Amino acid sequence: MRFPWQARARSASSRSEMANPLAGEVEIWLDGRRHVARLTLGALAGLEAELGAESMIALVERFEGGRFSSRDVMAVLVAGLRAGGWPGGMDALASADLRGGPVAAAHAAAALLARAFRIEGA
Repeated sequence: MRFPWQARARSASSRSEMANPLAGEVEIWLDGRRHVARLTLGALAGLEAELGAESMIALVERFEGGRFSSRDVMAVLVAGLRAGGWPGGMDALASADLRGGPVAAAHAAAALLARAFRIEGA
C-alpha cells in the first residue's frame, strides 16, 4: 500500500526534467537521489545571518575571489536544498554522499549564488 506522500516523493525524485537555470535552480545529487536547489529571498536572509555576512554581496565576493570556506559551501547548499523542499540540515548534508564530491559541492554553491543574482536579459 502506498500513501499519497510516498507517491509524491517518488515522482518528484524520479522526474527526468533538468533543473531550470532561468529559475535559479541547480541540480544536486545526494545519496543517489536527485534534488533541485534554489535560493529564495528567505534562504538568502538566513544565509546572511548564519554566516555572519555583512551582505549577500560580500558572500558572493568571497566565492568570486576564491575565499570561501567549506562551511560557506555547506551553508549555501543547505539553504538551497531546503528552499527546494529537502528536509535535511547541515548534519544530514555532512553525512550524505554528494555526487562529484567537494569540487561539485563548491560548483553547485557558486552556481546557486550566481543564479540567485542573475539579472534577466544580461
